[in-house]
Amino acid sequence: MPPLRPRTLPTGFLPPCLPTKAPRPPAGALWLHEIKHDGFRVIARKDGARVRLYSRPGNDLTRQFPLIVEAMAKLRSRSCILDGEAVACDDAGIASFDRIRHHRVDDRVFLYAFDLIELNGDDLRQDPLQVRKATLTSVVAKAGAGIRFNEHLDFDNGEAVFRHACKMGLEGIVSKRKDSPYKSGRSPHWLKMKNPACEAVRWEAEEDWGSRAGRTVIAHENWRAHEACATFGQVSDQVGAALKIIRGVLPDLPGKL
Repeated sequence: MPPLRPRTLPTGFLPPCLPTKAPRPPAGALWLHEIKHDGFRVIARKDGARVRLYSRPGNDLTRQFPLIVEAMAKLRSRSCILDGEAVACDDAGIASFDRIRHHRVDDRVFLYAFDLIELNGDDLRQDPLQVRKATLTSVVAKAGAGIRFNEHLDFDNGEAVFRHACKMGLEGIVSKRKDSPYKSGRSPHWLKMKNPACEAVRWEAEEDWGSRAGRTVIAHENWRAHEACATFGQVSDQVGAALKIIRGVLPDLPGKL
């Protein structure tokens, strides 16, 4: 008989699962693909009325991002832990790390949530990623402006997804195995590919608060990305705009995730 998984997690900070750099995107039906954001990795934790936000190394960011805190507090779940990227966008709807870095307290920063670690006392880390994402969709379906579900592309050809993301001037993609559990630290089941032509990538040293001094992110090098955000009227929805374009150029791609 397999051992029962623990139903609760330790209190406080939980180190996030981190993607591994890969030379090329994976292919096959076992993988899904997400847009890589130029923001701040955040573990958002709700325990009753208490909400805490943690950075990748475990620093407390709760006071910095009040819009995320407000949205977390209003979720219907009794408790939950979300993994995602805190993002601030420019007027074209393109993620700008510079806005987060220079505004230590910013009520415009929202969370692109892409994983669910715990829900109402249940440890979900051993569930397959696709199951966790399906549950996450329902958890954040009616969330406030501070939380958005990070959509993904379910497409066999990761190389094609990456190529079109690069053409749009985006930072890159993260490909994840649908059946992967959630494990703290580097995971071979989460792979990141960066667009070498993107200014965000050229300036990047490493994803921590103090290492990007003087960085200005201009991700709308391709006019289609800029126009898409304006056309769809969704400033701060880089993912929605980008995926609409990518779905339109990739063959036989489902329109609904």
